[in-house]
Amino acid sequence: MAESKDERVNRELIELLNELRVALPGVQVLFAFLLTVPFSSGWRRITEFQKNVFVAAVLCTAVSTALLIAPSAHHRLLFRSRDKERLLFTANRLAIVGIGFLALAMSATILLVIDVVYDETWAAVVAALAAGFFGWLWYGMPLLRRRRLERG
Repeated sequence: MAESKDERVNRELIELLNELRVALPGVQVLFAFLLTVPFSSGWRRITEFQKNVFVAAVLCTAVSTALLIAPSAHHRLLFRSRDKERLLFTANRLAIVGIGFLALAMSATILLVIDVVYDETWAAVVAALAAGFFGWLWYGMPLLRRRRLERG
């Protein structure tokens, strides 16, 4: 028996919220790590470049956290409002953008760590490779697959 539109929307919303449960611990651990960095003993020896990268990483992590938690907050606040399909589309967009900010945050964190361990050149190369990897894995592959499916 085929599922009704309401059943499909309910299932898709549950799937989305479950997917966010996978992403959120990672972004929360990254955020916690970044929040401890300025309190470490070596913090005073960082360069202006490293400070700027650190701030970018913290801000991207904060934005990612907000975007990835937002669908759950919307779901709670709109409980029984009979607007689940709109909630699903909004939550989907928030999650997609949140994952993008997570990729930026992770790339910036990699840039910072590799710069501290080696130098700016190696850090830039490794961070660019990481950003490309995240972009391909999280956006490129699924969008390419979707295009192939749409073509038949």
